Amino acid sequence: MFTKEDLSQIELHGLCKEQVERQIENFRQGFPFLKVVRAASVGDGVLRLDAKEVEAAVKYYDKAADELDVVKFVPASGAATRMFKELFEFVNEDKYTPGIERLLDNIEKFAFWDELKEYIVPDSPEEEIVEAIIKTGLDYGSKPKGLVTFHAYADGNRKAVEEHLVEGATYARRGNKVRIHFTVSKEHQAGFESLLKERLPYYEQRFGVKYDISFSVQKPSTDTIAVNPDNTPFRTDEGKLLFRPAGHGALIENLNDIEADVIFVKNIDNVTTDARRSDTITYKKALAGVLLGLQQQAFAYLQQLEQGSADVVEVARFVEDKLCVKLPEEYTAQTLKALLDRPIRVCGVVLNQGEPGGGPFWVAGEGGIESLQIAESSQIAPEDIHLMKSATHFNPVDLVCGVRKANGEKYDLTQYTDPSTGFISSKSSGGRELRAQELPGLWNGAMAKWTTVLVEVPITTFSPVKVVQDLLRPEHQPEA
Repeated sequence: MFTKEDLSQIELHGLCKEQVERQIENFRQGFPFLKVVRAASVGDGVLRLDAKEVEAAVKYYDKAADELDVVKFVPASGAATRMFKELFEFVNEDKYTPGIERLLDNIEKFAFWDELKEYIVPDSPEEEIVEAIIKTGLDYGSKPKGLVTFHAYADGNRKAVEEHLVEGATYARRGNKVRIHFTVSKEHQAGFESLLKERLPYYEQRFGVKYDISFSVQKPSTDTIAVNPDNTPFRTDEGKLLFRPAGHGALIENLNDIEADVIFVKNIDNVTTDARRSDTITYKKALAGVLLGLQQQAFAYLQQLEQGSADVVEVARFVEDKLCVKLPEEYTAQTLKALLDRPIRVCGVVLNQGEPGGGPFWVAGEGGIESLQIAESSQIAPEDIHLMKSATHFNPVDLVCGVRKANGEKYDLTQYTDPSTGFISSKSSGGRELRAQELPGLWNGAMAKWTTVLVEVPITTFSPVKVVQDLLRPEHQPEA
């Protein structure tokens, strides 16, 4: 199947022949569906905190924060292609949609209007205005979301990446130090660095902090081979194999490289304005407080089990009630040890309002154990899809991760993935059809063997920008 040149290309990519062959076999066999039991809900896998519990969790985190190495991890590698898809169709195909009408009718309400009007003249044709957003002028069609101007303020407008600087200073700091890590595309890193070099002094002075900003790109060794519709390796016009980035799941490698005690994870486009940020700050701290409390108790029980002094029934009750793992009727102390000795993620979930994306479910695993997972519709068998429709909650990608063992060593996060999960999609290259493969999503299969705890958070903490018109929503507009 592979020539000498192919094997050399595979090796240069940081892969081996066996890995690529396994990827091709995934195309042929497909990925198995998750054994979904039921949707998680309040009282059955989703924790709803009352006001006193929120306050206690926030205090717990605030008290511990100065002794912790905290990092805010922001996946920011995607280009804003989907965000401006409708605009490209208008410019390239003359498709005038209600979305384009709404954009043009409200053009002065976008925070990027101050920059846009420098590239157009009064009464410019509609096509020129839209083209100045995505091509000439702002050139947003070739930039990542992080470098798009999201919000307007009296003291200067902010791009999405700047709102993460503000967030970091409010809940992800140790003393006066704020560590933020952005995963970016190689071609966009210079743009991020340039903007941050210009803007960091302002935010450091405003919040009395020093930022420690770092970047990483998806590793080539996490790319996956593309195949033709008949599952043979896709070759470029030059006869070379084609490898493609394997989606968010590849970022588990980047997350694994982070040295920290607690890692906050949040997407680049899920930010709001200063006036509406209070719930985000409160619940980010509350999630971290819940995490630290569970981690401390898990470590204590783990020590007791190793010493032989544990009340096994009490430990089992903690595993089931607090760590949300359903045990089989027959279990051993070794089973409990294995379940306690894992990385922990506490995930904020919001009430389902019909947004596209995954949700929390109980999933049957090995040995009769049931655990909580975040599942996408493509991971659920057709006969179980009714469970997706019954889901009460949605995954907004709002995670706090505990990645250290009881002895302080870091877990190797690559050992807690489920490689049997993934996604296959139809794409094209050079006008030719191909099949692409994504690794298990970062919050799906890439964290499948973590301890997963779900906490309901207010919808006010979730304000993503999937299309440019989302910036007209109240959560992205100045208060009247």
